[in-house]
Amino acid sequence: MNKNMNPTHRIRKKISQPASARGQVMLITAVLFVAASLSVVIGLVAPISRSIQATDNYKLSRQSYFAAESLAEDLAYRLMNGKQTQSSETLSVGGAAATALVGNILGGVSITSTGANAGLERAAAIVLRQGTGVAFNYGVQAGDGGFVLSGGSTINGSVYSNGDISATTGEHITGSAIAADSSASAVTQSNDSPTPPPSTIVFGKTSGAQDIAQSFQVGQSGTPGKLSLYLEKVGNPGNLTVHITGDANGSPASTDIVSASLSASLVTSSFGWVDALFSSTVPLQPGVTYWYVLDGGSNSNNYYVAGANSSFSGGQAKLGKYGGSWSSTSPAGLDAYFRLYFGGFTSAIGGATSPSGIIIGQSGQGIAWSHTVTGATVAGSLYCQVGNYNNKACDASRPDPSPMPMPISDGNIQDWETQAAAGGTITGDVNVGSSGMTLGPKKITGNLYVGGGGTLTQAGTLWVLGNVSFDGGGKLKLASSYGTASGVLVANGTVSIGGGASLTGSGQSGSYPMILSTSSCPYASSCGGESNGNAIALSGGASSVILVAENGALSIEGGSNIKEATAYQITATGGATLTYDSGIANMLFTNGPSGGYTIGSWKEQAP
Repeated sequence: MNKNMNPTHRIRKKISQPASARGQVMLITAVLFVAASLSVVIGLVAPISRSIQATDNYKLSRQSYFAAESLAEDLAYRLMNGKQTQSSETLSVGGAAATALVGNILGGVSITSTGANAGLERAAAIVLRQGTGVAFNYGVQAGDGGFVLSGGSTINGSVYSNGDISATTGEHITGSAIAADSSASAVTQSNDSPTPPPSTIVFGKTSGAQDIAQSFQVGQSGTPGKLSLYLEKVGNPGNLTVHITGDANGSPASTDIVSASLSASLVTSSFGWVDALFSSTVPLQPGVTYWYVLDGGSNSNNYYVAGANSSFSGGQAKLGKYGGSWSSTSPAGLDAYFRLYFGGFTSAIGGATSPSGIIIGQSGQGIAWSHTVTGATVAGSLYCQVGNYNNKACDASRPDPSPMPMPISDGNIQDWETQAAAGGTITGDVNVGSSGMTLGPKKITGNLYVGGGGTLTQAGTLWVLGNVSFDGGGKLKLASSYGTASGVLVANGTVSIGGGASLTGSGQSGSYPMILSTSSCPYASSCGGESNGNAIALSGGASSVILVAENGALSIEGGSNIKEATAYQITATGGATLTYDSGIANMLFTNGPSGGYTIGSWKEQAP
């Protein structure tokens, strides 16, 4: 041992770590670092992965909902338009598949559609309610008798007339004024007896019998103006298109001579005549076979029935599909009921010798449209073939407007009469004086008089076989139970409203009383002296009421103020005012004519 060596140095040398030990420390450190790094990475990746998965699930879930809603919408469309549906339907959209169940519920139909994609489900539910309604789309709708304004009368709304709209002293229609060519009143060919019909033909129930066709010939040349059809319906089928076409090897041809639409709301669950109105310049010729076709959808629960017999020698009925194949009725040899009318005359608006005769529209809106327009200041477009003394020249690009069917059919009226009679019958006259009375539903065999400041509270549909009179401050008010619905009073006689009478709804928005007369006065021979010769005569007062006289004349005089007027002929004189409520275009009644299906609710629900 070197005596000069430091003992401390010798000790340090003995305890120094070998190289292998130092490597192990570094390895452990690296492992710990990697582990810590992995922990951090895993901590970051997990939420990112969950976010990506959530995004994917959301996308798949949305696809499921889109599939469910698409199928629900498709079924709602088909049901509302009378097309075929099954109790269970399926649909695939992209990678999602939907299954829907269609079921009947009280007052309508339910659609529950469930979509699925990669195990993720979403559901949509639609409830379609069976509507009961009549559509009044115009403030004034006149039939072939036309509409006459005088004495500064104002219509706050639009006017549609199947005859002339006459005005010469500055009367104002704030909306549009349309005077269509009239339909004719003389039948040129028919098969319409006996009634009730001895036979019926069902159509629109199956795809093989979706449409009905009936052949006929005419005895003289003329253009078809109106076709009346004797129909009833089961459930709520969709609207129909009415075609008149030629013959192709003993079946209807696929090319129209003329066509028109027929609203399902005019057809009821009881047989009645309904009209399809045409605007045609193509004449039918004698000795040539023609067909009319009623073209719609098919649905086993919602379909039509036509009255028929086997005694019509001028044609035959067939079932099939317009543009497709046709077959004989079962039993064979049946003929559907109809009445064919040839077209009427062209119509006119105005009549003055200066543009101040009638004012149509306001603020640049509101059109005038008729074959002839004379003496008019029109805010919007002026469509006519002949024009004189107007503020602008005729735009002749449009043909004459087509006549418009009246909004209420005989079948609608029969439904209301049946509803009233179900509440019992009062024999003789009913007089409502100062003490007032609550009445309805009821059938009254005599006359109804409301006067002496008394109030008739209408609690249900009323049907009066005689005449109706409101005078001496008499009032009619719908009971609060009507809510937002409207009520109907049907009179087979004439109606007189005057002397400050007031007629109002339930107090809620959209509720109106409708006074309807089936009288043909003054055109029937029995009308002498009754109510100034008119089916309905209004002179002062009235307020929020709708007046309907589709067979006769309606006169509105003095300070009268109403919501809507429909009649064969209408006169408004002496400053009469009509203020149309747009809600009347979709009126609902507690009973009566079916308005088809309306959407009651639409929502997502748990699958």
